[in-house]
Amino acid sequence: MKGVRRGLFLTVVVLGLIAAAAWFGRGKLKAEEAAGKPGMVSKAERRDIESNLLLTGEITPAFQVPVKAEVGGKVKKIHAIIGQKIPKGGLLAEIDDTDLLTEKAAAETDIAGAQLSVGKNRGNTDRARALYKEKLISKEVFANLEADLAICENTLAKSRSRLQTVEDKLNKTKIVAPADGTVLDILVIEGQVVVAAASVNSGTEIMTFADLSQLLINSHVNQMDAPRLAPGQAVEVNMSDTTGELVRAHIEFIAPLAVVKNNIKGFEVHALIEDNDGRLKPGMSVSMNVPVGKAAGAVSVPVSAIFKENKQSVVYVRKGDATERRNVTVGVTNMTFVEIKSGVNEGEEILLVEPALTPAKS
Repeated sequence: MKGVRRGLFLTVVVLGLIAAAAWFGRGKLKAEEAAGKPGMVSKAERRDIESNLLLTGEITPAFQVPVKAEVGGKVKKIHAIIGQKIPKGGLLAEIDDTDLLTEKAAAETDIAGAQLSVGKNRGNTDRARALYKEKLISKEVFANLEADLAICENTLAKSRSRLQTVEDKLNKTKIVAPADGTVLDILVIEGQVVVAAASVNSGTEIMTFADLSQLLINSHVNQMDAPRLAPGQAVEVNMSDTTGELVRAHIEFIAPLAVVKNNIKGFEVHALIEDNDGRLKPGMSVSMNVPVGKAAGAVSVPVSAIFKENKQSVVYVRKGDATERRNVTVGVTNMTFVEIKSGVNEGEEILLVEPALTPAKS
């Protein structure tokens, strides 16, 4: 019984070794067959290669500001609608000025009273000066009259300053366009009370205003690709609408400091659109092709023919029935072909697969 079991065990082992050998031989044969099949071999040929960096971004106006009131109060009238083009200085909205007009009337009344007091005290002082020269009144009396005149003049100056302040506020109740542009959004309604903007981050935003004649594409470029970009570099904007001409742009700004966005460390990049024909609008997402390299008439092979071994680029050149492994120096590459600067000559046959399989380690 033990002999039978031992025989069965040996038989199973032998069959396993035979199957493994057959599988290994089959794998190696597949690699050799692939090297000889059409479509698995390519020739090194000369061609023009242009490498493009594909970026995505969102369109924003080059100039966009939140419109806020410099004086608080009730919104009296909104003079613009969303999408309306307004020239610089054009009226956008008005804040109710009833209280300020009352203050102005009071300030004007104060000025009139102060002017009367100044006139009266100036006449008294002039007469007292003549009497003082004749020594008909004392120095103390004359000094008191001069002081009264100075006080009246000071009161008049303060009244005029108050009137100027009220008039400045009245002018600010009319909110005007800071530049030629378009109303993107209106965030308040007539009758709503708004808070004056005491600083950049305070106050009620009344509307959003932008100049749509110049648009930017804001993009976040990873830290590996950012060094390949430079200000002034040409950009081609891709759109789903293929019926019109291509929209061109150029790199306008590259942030000097890297930031993390969507878990990717990179740099903020702005591309300025040069010839917008109305198809591009703020808020749209677009992709961009940025040419970053070009080689004319370069010896090239398909990208799939390049393999990496110990960080070295290698290709397999077929010489009749033999295969030669060569180190190569690569240059400009695109999605299909890669420039070979050294290591391969024009016309040589290059394998698109490795010539043999390496047995897996146990």
